[in-house]
Amino acid sequence: MNPILRPATAADHPAVLALNLEAEALMSPMDAARLAMLDGQSAYHRVACDGDAVVAFLIALDQSADYDSPNYQWYRQRYPRFLYIDRIAVAASHRARKLGGLLYDDLFAFARQRGFDTVAAEFYIEPFNEASSRFHARHGFVEVGTQWVAQGSKRVSLQIAALPQD
Repeated sequence: MNPILRPATAADHPAVLALNLEAEALMSPMDAARLAMLDGQSAYHRVACDGDAVVAFLIALDQSADYDSPNYQWYRQRYPRFLYIDRIAVAASHRARKLGGLLYDDLFAFARQRGFDTVAAEFYIEPFNEASSRFHARHGFVEVGTQWVAQGSKRVSLQIAALPQD
């Protein structure tokens, strides 16, 4: 497989929603209206394609977004400039093909080109998402805080990756 990364378009939204639904246990739900809002607010929204099929996506917002996520708001209160990874999903049929890493590498290059030195993300630690913990550690993320979300039913590790400028 030779994946193609490209900016997401409105035509990709049904596939993005399907991927989000498939991975909803590991991230927050998203309907068409929320996706349209996130897409409009995003600094980065790209998809990975296998042929014509969208098999992964990543949405990131910068510090200027008008976004109600408690995790995004946590970073906004503490960091003057950042890119926040709101969500990433890879089709179950395409996991273990390094598409998540490809999207993160592309996002980091995007961030550096635009002068960002901080990328923010979070993952569940209660219940513990071990795969996400390992993935983020491999990409240089470190924990800078934790908080309870989803009416106190889940706890996230708030993570930062510092990006040295080239």
